[in-house]
Amino acid sequence: MPTLTLERLRADHAAALLAFERANRAYFARSVPDRGDAYFTEFAAWHRARLEEQEAGVCHFHVVLDEGGELVGRVNLVDVEAGSAELGYRFAEHATGRGTATAAVAEVCRLAGTEYGLTELTARTTLDNAASMAVLARNDFTPVGDITLMDRPGVRYRRALRAEPEVGPGPGC
Repeated sequence: MPTLTLERLRADHAAALLAFERANRAYFARSVPDRGDAYFTEFAAWHRARLEEQEAGVCHFHVVLDEGGELVGRVNLVDVEAGSAELGYRFAEHATGRGTATAAVAEVCRLAGTEYGLTELTARTTLDNAASMAVLARNDFTPVGDITLMDRPGVRYRRALRAEPEVGPGPGC
């Protein structure tokens, strides 16, 4: 698996993120709802709004960079409320099939429990998105119900996050 870097979304990611979304738009539209033309024409405002949401603590956005610094994916936690958030992710077509998504999702799950104080994550995908279902299964997400997503049958998932054990004095101290 290639070496990856996960970074919290920043203002200076805007150009690379827009290029990533444009380059993969058709690929993404095969499995998730298309963002629509307005997303691309109004990207600067959209990006600022996401950074404001992140600053307010209602979302946590991340970009995934490959060993050469190319933005190859994003993993987001949205609708943060009462210790829970929904996980969403997308990866460039050329970055799939190498464990990239599995590793990046694992790292965001770790951050969710240790840095963001979350106790559970949810996710959803269509039944015909076998790759996404595999990423969720490899990251200990459990199917919890059937849904309809993009007019197609899908599954909703849940994962409880384990609290990190506190480091303290050993026995007899």
